[in-house]
Amino acid sequence: MKNATTISFLLLLGIVYYSFFSLMPQRISKLDQSELEFSTQRALIPLKEISKSPHYVGSEDNTRVRNFIIQSLRELDLDPEVQEGYIFNEKRGRLTKPANILATIKGSEDGKALLVFSHYDSALTPSFGASDAGSGVVTILESLRAFKASGKQPKNDIVILFTDAEEVGLEGAKLFVRSHPLAKNIGLAINFEARGSGGPSSMILETNGGNKNLIQGFIKANPEFPVASSLLYSIYKMLPNDTDSTILREEGAIDGLFFAFIDDHFDYHTAGDNFERLDRNSLEHQGSYLMPLLHFFADADLSNIKSDQDYVYTNFPLVKMIAYPFDWVMPSLLIAALMFFILLLYGFKKGKLGLRSLLKGFIPFTVALVAAFLIGFFGWSILLKIYPHYQEILQGFPYNGHTYIAFFVSLTLGIIWYTYHKFQKNISPQDLLVAPLLLWLLINIILGIYIKGAAYFIIPFYFALLSFGLLINQEKESPFVHLILAVPALILFSPLIQTFPIGLGLASIVISTVLTVLLFGLLLPLFSIYNNKIRFAQGFLALAVCCFFYAHFTSNFNQERKKPNSLLFFKDLSTDQAFWLTYDKILDDWNKMYLGENPETASELLPTASYSKYNSGYTFAAKAPNKDVSHYQFTLLKDTLVNKERSVTFLLSPTKKANILQLFVNDEVNFKTLSFNGIEVEEKTSLAGKNKRILTFFVSGLDSLEVSFKTPKEQNPTFTLLEYSFDLLKNPLIQVQERKENMMPKPFIINDAIVVKQKINIR
Repeated sequence: MKNATTISFLLLLGIVYYSFFSLMPQRISKLDQSELEFSTQRALIPLKEISKSPHYVGSEDNTRVRNFIIQSLRELDLDPEVQEGYIFNEKRGRLTKPANILATIKGSEDGKALLVFSHYDSALTPSFGASDAGSGVVTILESLRAFKASGKQPKNDIVILFTDAEEVGLEGAKLFVRSHPLAKNIGLAINFEARGSGGPSSMILETNGGNKNLIQGFIKANPEFPVASSLLYSIYKMLPNDTDSTILREEGAIDGLFFAFIDDHFDYHTAGDNFERLDRNSLEHQGSYLMPLLHFFADADLSNIKSDQDYVYTNFPLVKMIAYPFDWVMPSLLIAALMFFILLLYGFKKGKLGLRSLLKGFIPFTVALVAAFLIGFFGWSILLKIYPHYQEILQGFPYNGHTYIAFFVSLTLGIIWYTYHKFQKNISPQDLLVAPLLLWLLINIILGIYIKGAAYFIIPFYFALLSFGLLINQEKESPFVHLILAVPALILFSPLIQTFPIGLGLASIVISTVLTVLLFGLLLPLFSIYNNKIRFAQGFLALAVCCFFYAHFTSNFNQERKKPNSLLFFKDLSTDQAFWLTYDKILDDWNKMYLGENPETASELLPTASYSKYNSGYTFAAKAPNKDVSHYQFTLLKDTLVNKERSVTFLLSPTKKANILQLFVNDEVNFKTLSFNGIEVEEKTSLAGKNKRILTFFVSGLDSLEVSFKTPKEQNPTFTLLEYSFDLLKNPLIQVQERKENMMPKPFIINDAIVVKQKINIR
């Protein structure tokens, strides 16, 4: 039995490893790959050029990347065009002038077209955009090259789209859907994205209706390493992280598939999103999706994509995908519940279940669940007290985040093993299994009612019921049979334990700790056979200690794990004062050179601050040398009174390159009409909000801003303009030193900027 225990446990660890290993390719395709196939090494050649510098919307390098993509499409004998124009985002009050790149491979028939797309702009301002979304751009370019090399003419038109200004509000996608004629005939859109620099790429659906035909088409295309589950889409829909695919679905009723890898989340939107740090296997994974999908959907009937029926689906090794209709969810729950209660009655009748022993079995499971919840719920906040500098990583996933996941899971497992060591005496394995089975049944019922995308959780439950039945019937226990029956649970749930804190940040580690207990509960038919549970407890607790110390010794910042920091120079023209500003909670040697050792709280000097994606405002401020920085010039073009309505037009003209303009109205104003650069604002009442911001303008080149409005004659609005230029470290007037090698610009905020504030009075 001892040898069986050791072997079965080693096999279990092997299955857990395989649940991760099987998700994605483990080697990349070389330069000598067949011309008809995708080659990661070939794709890396254009990626190196695209990602050699940040190329956010409106920047010179954005133009450089655009021209490079255009030339790459021409080398594929395509005729690219640029769609450029102003787009106003009513929801966010943003004006942008994206420049989308489009090309078409003509099909032999006149049906719906296939759209393949990604975005080519990088995030503001530090990101090199290698993963997000240079990887998507080169996945498409290399796949198109291989497709063209086949000499095949598709039945459907294949439209290639590289959107601009995705990172500032999905504006390029809006421009395409709202004003390009090709958008009217798209039957299916395939999008490539990234939210980190590595890991497996997951397929997510975007559909306004049922997903049946999309899933069936995806399965028929037969990608080699599918990673897809209806649970992930259910979670995605709950989060505020939209993509270009969302715009196509919402505004163009275009169904789609998008593919994104999210691991190494600490690189997301940072200077770490560069060519060197991109996981080559993740790029290989993207290519392994697009090639079969391109060939399949290029000839498929794209007029038949929409459906009124939804499917539950998940990937699984060897069979690749499991999918079945939502209509099966409730019957499968009823059958599972019936089987569970029949087995309970049978166990009592046979004398293999005892009520007292069964109730005792709830004690260790409940204790383990409560302990796991407390560890997970309070664990990250405690770590932030010990390591407050983690707060500077706004994504909530530090460089040693994987080690912390291992720490929390190992600590949870150690506590579970110890709990069952203390409480299992005189409780049979079948009695122990009742508690987790009952909870899993309740969980599946809740999911079946409220989150049907997670309804495939019933599959491991069925296998656990088989183990339950064997425990009731068998006199002699075999760990290997129960291990085989535990395979679905191990394969489906092990990756999820890691995925949640990676995607949502370590603040969500409680999901992992609780899911660890729930998974352990399904494995009780196997684990209850193991005699030396205290050894397992000691082993996992020792592993947890090792993980904690390893995380501790890698908690510092260095050249590989750069500290995100921030600095801005703020000039108020109306008061003729200047300040240094930061978003950092913990200052470092670099920004202390400007803010000093004891800076003032920013709110005491500047009550109004710009907020980041994660709702963090300026933290500290200090007086700065008063420099005569360049700024936009105000010119009143028109101020007339007609029929008790005042019509005003003014122009804001640059004296040098700026990147963002924010316009605030200082009074309560009833705008009868309002337009920016000729774009009429339809929903004027929703613009200003509590901070009275009516516009954020992402400037392209040396664009001016023309503002026109009509108000009742008695109103005389005044405005405040905030002008941001991302040249703080390059401006010879300000003279800010370069960061040290262990530092980088903090993402998700306006950073490394010269900010000029001026009042605009119209008299």
